[in-house]
Amino acid sequence: MLFEPLYAYYRTLGPRGRAVLFQLPLSVTMLLVTVLTMFLHPQLDVSGPFLYSLGSHVLLLAVCALVPWGRLPERVVLIIPVLDCIAVGISREAADQYLTVLGFLLVFPVVWLAADRRRSGVFYAVVATFLSAVLPPVILGTGFEGPDFIRIVLLPVILGAIALTAHGIASALTLQRQQLEAQGCKVRDLLIASEDRERLLTNVMDTVSVGVCAVDANGQAVLANHQFSSHFGGTVTGRQLTDEPPSFAVYGPDRKQPLPPERRPGFRAARGESFTDELIWADNGTIQRAYSATCRLIRDSRGEHRGAVMAFTDVTAMVEALSAKDQFVSSVSHELRTPLTSILGYLDLALDEENVDPEVEFYLTVAKRNAERLLHLVGDLLTVAAGALTIEPRHADLAEVVRHSVEAAELKAKADGVTLDLVAQGTATGYFDPERLRQAIDNLISNAIKYTPRGGKVSVTIDTTGHELRCEVTDTGVGMSEEEVDQAFTRFFRAANAHSSTIPGAGLGLAITKSIIENHRGYITLTSRPGEGTTAALTLPAADLDAPSMATT
Repeated sequence: MLFEPLYAYYRTLGPRGRAVLFQLPLSVTMLLVTVLTMFLHPQLDVSGPFLYSLGSHVLLLAVCALVPWGRLPERVVLIIPVLDCIAVGISREAADQYLTVLGFLLVFPVVWLAADRRRSGVFYAVVATFLSAVLPPVILGTGFEGPDFIRIVLLPVILGAIALTAHGIASALTLQRQQLEAQGCKVRDLLIASEDRERLLTNVMDTVSVGVCAVDANGQAVLANHQFSSHFGGTVTGRQLTDEPPSFAVYGPDRKQPLPPERRPGFRAARGESFTDELIWADNGTIQRAYSATCRLIRDSRGEHRGAVMAFTDVTAMVEALSAKDQFVSSVSHELRTPLTSILGYLDLALDEENVDPEVEFYLTVAKRNAERLLHLVGDLLTVAAGALTIEPRHADLAEVVRHSVEAAELKAKADGVTLDLVAQGTATGYFDPERLRQAIDNLISNAIKYTPRGGKVSVTIDTTGHELRCEVTDTGVGMSEEEVDQAFTRFFRAANAHSSTIPGAGLGLAITKSIIENHRGYITLTSRPGEGTTAALTLPAADLDAPSMATT
């Protein structure tokens, strides 16, 4: 703004400086008009009363500069513009006809009075202009003529209107400036609060051990914490993650095949793809490290994609520990299988002997049963440790597979006092590995019987819906909480009630079952409520003629 520097300077002045600043334009203009008139009209008579009136203007300017207005009441200074009006009137009355324009200078003191924040300043301006028309003829003794009476009436009216307008404009500008200053204070407060939040966010992000990076909709990194920068090549803020060539190799879970650029987490986040806990390996040329990558999208109020936040957790130690554990389990399982097979062989030979004492036969039967159970557990451990299942699909009837599993479990159900029912209507043909499906369904039925108390019921239902085969195993057992259901398919996980009731098991059955179903391109769900029972439902494609025999992981 043009007057912004002047207003800023005015704000720095004290009462005395402000008085001088208001008075100075009138004094300078009076001097300028007088000098110009004398230059244009050398015969101008500037002697006598006119010179005295000029002296009064100089005197008023000196009073503004010398009086300590800050020690006096605030509005006392308004006496100066009132005296200015009288001095201007005397100058006009005492001057030659060429200086009648001096009457226009009344605008300066009138505006000064009207700029006061109180409306009484307008009244003082009207009174001052009236006095500027009445007092000079009296003081100079020139008397009143016809035009003087007209001036006495019209001058206060005209300048009063100017004063009222000036007061309205000044009040509006003052109000607007106050509002702007208030908004400026709010903006400053918001800026300070924003800076504080930014520092807090930076400290929080640098405190966590997870690498965090935020990208905009164009794939440009806008925020990254220290952990992300140290793991992935220095400062990344401002870099275009989708345009730059990778500074390090990124591999999938197999650690062998590099991920193509479009499958790297940064590219996927930029195009609006969300993912959770995906394992990647990053190779900076010196060492490979494993990261669990998660991405969450940022959307505006209209639901449009505006960016994404990625989190990378270094899981190298955990992955290596799991690998070491699997190797250990595999080694131990292989070492256990050979002696167990031998033990079962000798137990069979002992049981085949004639005239075996009944009590000894009972002991041998118990030993064989437990050895078979231990061998089954060893098989599960080997399956988990290998991390691979051989699937050999062929056309088969799911109803027949389930019927065999139910028949095999009937003796166990009867011994535990559990009712086992099968509900199947007709055939349920599909393209799957019947041996593997039998293993999965055996696990589900075995779990249902184990966790159902005496007098309970286990129901197995087979259904065909559209292009899907569905098998449900429902029990009236102890059930599980929501947290336990979320962890049920985790290897070696066992619910709290399994530990408290000493129900045998290693926590591998559901993990193996899930792997079998997913390798058939199906899925399994688990619903349960504590004390009411559990329902496990597996779903398979009804026919997949394109599925070859293969080993899948």
